[in-house]
Amino acid sequence: MTHTAMPDVQSAFDPRNTAIDQVGIKAIKHPLVLTDGHHRQHTIAECALTVGLPADKKGTHMSRFVALLNAEPLQLSIASLPDWTRRMAQLLDAHQAEAHFTMPFFLEKTAPVSGQKALMDYELTLSGHLLANGQMETRVQLVVPVTSLCPCSKEISTYGAHNQRSHITVTARISDPTLSLVDLIRRIEDQGSCALWGLLKRTDEKFITEYAFDNPKFVEDMIRDVANTLADYPGLSGFRVTVENFESIHNHSAWAVIDRMG
Repeated sequence: MTHTAMPDVQSAFDPRNTAIDQVGIKAIKHPLVLTDGHHRQHTIAECALTVGLPADKKGTHMSRFVALLNAEPLQLSIASLPDWTRRMAQLLDAHQAEAHFTMPFFLEKTAPVSGQKALMDYELTLSGHLLANGQMETRVQLVVPVTSLCPCSKEISTYGAHNQRSHITVTARISDPTLSLVDLIRRIEDQGSCALWGLLKRTDEKFITEYAFDNPKFVEDMIRDVANTLADYPGLSGFRVTVENFESIHNHSAWAVIDRMG
């Protein structure tokens, strides 16, 4: 049987002379092993993988993204992500590339009074950015849930104060590949009225309720405290913080942003 070579349509010339900033695949899930210092866990990431496409090329080879994911067991860390992103760019014959991996990141936490242990999950995104000048940027995004208690409600009420869950979202550009995700999460969640835990007994609930009551914070308070913490945090060269309070007595969220990405 004679095999005829099939045409490579994606590599064909495109006459429109319009470059594409990002093209690739998204919403594909893949298992991986995530390493953070001595902390190592198996998880599943939702991946978004793209490259820049020159103006004279008709398309990119989408199957190569999937082939790279499956070439070997996927193991990622802040330190290894730049090399993986460069491999992807080389495979796609591209000078610009972005690789985003969004996944749950689990930490075992010990309840403050009872000592009960349980896993707590945080949303983590690791992103590698190969820029047009050949430089590589590594970014981390963390969504850290905390408790916030309203200072105004506490001040004007005879007893009690409304509180709610809040999400602190930090996007940071990493300058030190040895940066600890575990430590960064701890520093961020310390800026809420109180942290959250996966498992609590009554003694813990009493402690947390009273701790938050003694540590009231507006959304403005939390975002300023987070930003000031990150401003002096080693290993970061820029950050953006958003805080959203899912208000318990209003039909809206309170929201704030501080952008120091530069």
